[in-house]
Amino acid sequence: MTQILHSLSEVADAYDAIVLDQWGVLHDGTAPYPDAKGAIDRLSGRRLAVLSNSGKRAGPNADRIAAMGFDASRFEYVMTSGEALHRNIGHLSMRLFAIEGASGDAGRWAGDAPLEFVNDPSDAEAALLMGLPDGSAQADYAGLLQSAFTRGLPMYCSNPDLKSPRGGGVYVMSSGALAQRYADMGGTVYLYGKPHGPIFQAMQSALGCPPDRILMVGDSLHHDIHGAAEAGWHSALIQAGIHAPDLPHLTSDAVQALAARSGVAAPTYALSLLR
Repeated sequence: MTQILHSLSEVADAYDAIVLDQWGVLHDGTAPYPDAKGAIDRLSGRRLAVLSNSGKRAGPNADRIAAMGFDASRFEYVMTSGEALHRNIGHLSMRLFAIEGASGDAGRWAGDAPLEFVNDPSDAEAALLMGLPDGSAQADYAGLLQSAFTRGLPMYCSNPDLKSPRGGGVYVMSSGALAQRYADMGGTVYLYGKPHGPIFQAMQSALGCPPDRILMVGDSLHHDIHGAAEAGWHSALIQAGIHAPDLPHLTSDAVQALAARSGVAAPTYALSLLR
C-alpha cells in the first residue's frame, strides 16, 4: 500500500541515502518547484544524490542545479545517463552521427574522448541521440532515422525519457521517444539511464548502501519507480511531475491504480511536491 506523505522528512530517518531525480522533482526545466530548496535544507545532514536521465554529463548537470539556486555541494553524487554512456564508449575510436538538443552538445559531452563526429549518417559507425529541441516531433527526424536504419547504424541514446516537463504544465517530446521509433523500425538501440539496472548499480556502489536503505524520489513510474523496484530500492513518487495529468487526486488508491495500468510496481510513498 503506497503511503501518502506531506513531507519527505517524515520517512528520511529510515534511509541511509536519498537519491533524487532532477526534472519533475527539483525543477520543471525552467524554475525550481515551490519549496524544493526548502526540502533540501530540511534534509540537512542526510546523504543526498541526484540520478538523472540527462544526456549531458554529470558536471553540466551539477552546474544546472546550482543555477536553479540549489546548493550543489549538498549532493554527494550526481550521476546522469550521459555520464554512464561516456564511461561506456568514451574510450573508443568511433565515427558518430549526433542528434543533439543544441549545437555543440555532442562535442561538450565527448570532451577529449577519441570520438569523431560526422555530418552524414552514411559516414558514421553509430548514431548518438543526446536530446531534442523543445517542440520537436518525430516527423522532423523521419529522414535521418531512415538514413541511419538503411546504413544499419546502432543508436546510442543518452536520455531514455519519452517526454519531459517544462514550465506551466507543458510537456515536450524527449529523445527516448525517438529511440523507441528507431527500435520499432527494427534498428538496434542502446539505452542508458533509468530504469535500466547499470545506472542504479553504479549509484548504489558509489553510495555503499544496502538497497533497502536507499530511497529513490522521482516523478516517473516507468523510469524512477520501476527502476528503483528492480534495484531493490524504496521509492517516492512526486505527483507534480510527468504524471500530473494522470493523477489529479493524490490518494493511495489512485497511485496504485495508475501503477497497475502502467504495468509497474506501486511506489512505497507518494507526495504532491518535494517538501
